[in-house]
Amino acid sequence: MLYYPKMADSRNAPLSRCWAFEKYDGTNLHWDWDREAGWHRFGTRREAFELTCHGSEQFSQAHAHLQAAPSLFQASLAEPLAEILLNHANYQAYNEIRVFTEFFGPNSFAGLHKTADPKQLRLFDVWFAGYGFVGPQQFIADFGCVNSARVVYEGTLTGQFFEDVRNGKFNVHEGVVCKGGTGGVDLWMVKIKTRQYQARLKQAFAERWEAYWE
Repeated sequence: MLYYPKMADSRNAPLSRCWAFEKYDGTNLHWDWDREAGWHRFGTRREAFELTCHGSEQFSQAHAHLQAAPSLFQASLAEPLAEILLNHANYQAYNEIRVFTEFFGPNSFAGLHKTADPKQLRLFDVWFAGYGFVGPQQFIADFGCVNSARVVYEGTLTGQFFEDVRNGKFNVHEGVVCKGGTGGVDLWMVKIKTRQYQARLKQAFAERWEAYWE
């Protein structure tokens, strides 16, 4: 199962109003909540584990470089997010909710992390069963008070904006995710990466390929 959809690249972007969020170079993790059980399940884009001591141990065995994530979530995001989901008028009609965070540290690169580095989780999306993803404007209004993805731009998506991101104008390492629409089926998302990051990724791939054949 794919818990987070594959995102379109810039070729499919509508040139309309958008909000651009910083795209962090880390690992996409999801966290499941419902009104009776609270936070009860979590995992990567393709796997899920119970949010228990046993489930966290299984997760750590499968993903040693991510082992800090469950305790970090409980310490930093679980309580403030649950308070919003329980008390905010916009979410009273929903029982099954999934939030998405990026897990990363100062030296994370291409989904790999150094164990000794301090890590953080940045919230970047919220999804509701029967509805879909919260729209960008509502996400900022309702979840901007927690450790969420930084908004680097609000306005019309243009060709100049694409070039500005690619050339590093907005001081982002990997790039941005542009989102538009009101949410649910109306939501669209597109990613733009910087040329510097793409070059670094290409160099790392070439070095690994060369080492494989040595």
